[in-house]
Amino acid sequence: MFKSGKSIIRLSFALLFLVGAHSIFAQSGSAKFPGIGRVATPAEVAAWDIDVRPDFKGLPKGSGSVEKGQEIWEAKCASCHGVFGESNEIFTPIAGGTTRDDVKTGQVASLKDMKQPQRTTLMKVPTVSTLWDYIYRAMPWNAPRSLTPDDTYALVAFILSLGEIVPDDFVLNNNNIAEVKMPNRNGMTTKHGFWNVAGKPDVNGSACMHNCVPFVQIGSTLPEFARNAHENIAEQNRMYGPYRGADTTKPPIKQLPGSSGAGLAHAVDTHVVSTKGPAALFKNENCSACHAPNAKLVGPSIADIAKKYDGQAGALDRLMAKVKAGGAGVWGSIPMPPQAQLSDEDRRTLVSWMLSGGK
Repeated sequence: MFKSGKSIIRLSFALLFLVGAHSIFAQSGSAKFPGIGRVATPAEVAAWDIDVRPDFKGLPKGSGSVEKGQEIWEAKCASCHGVFGESNEIFTPIAGGTTRDDVKTGQVASLKDMKQPQRTTLMKVPTVSTLWDYIYRAMPWNAPRSLTPDDTYALVAFILSLGEIVPDDFVLNNNNIAEVKMPNRNGMTTKHGFWNVAGKPDVNGSACMHNCVPFVQIGSTLPEFARNAHENIAEQNRMYGPYRGADTTKPPIKQLPGSSGAGLAHAVDTHVVSTKGPAALFKNENCSACHAPNAKLVGPSIADIAKKYDGQAGALDRLMAKVKAGGAGVWGSIPMPPQAQLSDEDRRTLVSWMLSGGK
């Protein structure tokens, strides 16, 4: 009886030791780097593990129709890609250059035709999983990871319909996506080192291992005559990240921006992501896809709109009508989609806020 009691006590101490060791390990990272970081939780791993492979491993369950995809497209995508995915104003066209014969053969004939003005997404992408994966993780341009799986299925279905790959009444889901035949599915080659490290490399050459200089400074410069040839680059880049391109209206800076913020492009006003009031309306209605607080994006900035209409009688009513009907011509050729779904009260609140400069 005494021996049995000692065994139980020893077992208890062993269990306590294992639990304690696991707790310390979880808090301190790993044995290789003690005291640094911690082990990621399953939920944290799952949040990042969203890639979808060509064999569709990782594809979440869901479905979406072409009709629903068109609604989402016109609300969140058309301003950059055009109503039919044909626009080249901002990004490379999504649709165009493919035929029904291409869908049958799996080879896009226009890729070898020098008359084709530009290669579109549907001409190049060989796997529908790539299209789904990229849209889900990176779109819309101003709000990546905001689409649900069902939204993504719907958008992919709509894009496929633009290329006449699926009919207009098609409903794409996780069960039938593998049946979709991309126009360039047979145009991908895997017989190279980029796909397989054991294969033949893309380039061949011999390394120079003599008369080597100890240090090489790599850099680039832009000729003065070309510096602002395409207007201010700082106002033409994505709103994410600390640096958005050089301010080409000013002379080149001598060093990269530091903690002082010198050389940074116009900062994004963090109040725009508020959860209440007109700022939230601005974000939820996807106005931020085209309008930034202080810098030209697709359309004019809030600051420029407020400045243009400052003190003008009837500006509120004119802009409310403009927002409802949409159109182009005042700020350039890129059209603003109509926002007829807004109530008159929300439209008045939103326009009043923009005319105040977002205050």
